Amino acid sequence: MMQITDFQKIGVGLAGFGVSFLIMGIIFFFDKGLLAIGNILFVSGLAFVIGLERTFRFFFQRHKVKATGFFIGGIFIVLIGWPVIGMCLEMYGFFLLFSGFFPVAVNFLRRVPVVGSLLNLPGIRSIADRVGESNSVV
Repeated sequence: MMQITDFQKIGVGLAGFGVSFLIMGIIFFFDKGLLAIGNILFVSGLAFVIGLERTFRFFFQRHKVKATGFFIGGIFIVLIGWPVIGMCLEMYGFFLLFSGFFPVAVNFLRRVPVVGSLLNLPGIRSIADRVGESNSVV
């Protein structure tokens, strides 16, 4: 069994708080302060979970340069003060960066008891099948 270090536990907490702040920032009509805090917490949580070197290698791979540019550019635009445009760019970059993980996530969620039965409903099943079989967009 794999051991989880204290840094990884802290990273999961930071990333969780980051996602929470991002959701609250969107709910409160794109509040730039909450979105900025959420972005900083999410990225720092990711760095704590997988390590600084692996985070750097993940974001700056040759085939992910465009996605990283959109993601980091969106964060800077949110910090400057244009949260709607920044979040649009950031979501596009996030989709490009993490699209390779979507099939793995869908297949995992299909094994979860309640969520798996929801994913097998007729309308949702076709969408989940397309996401589960897709390859990386980049």
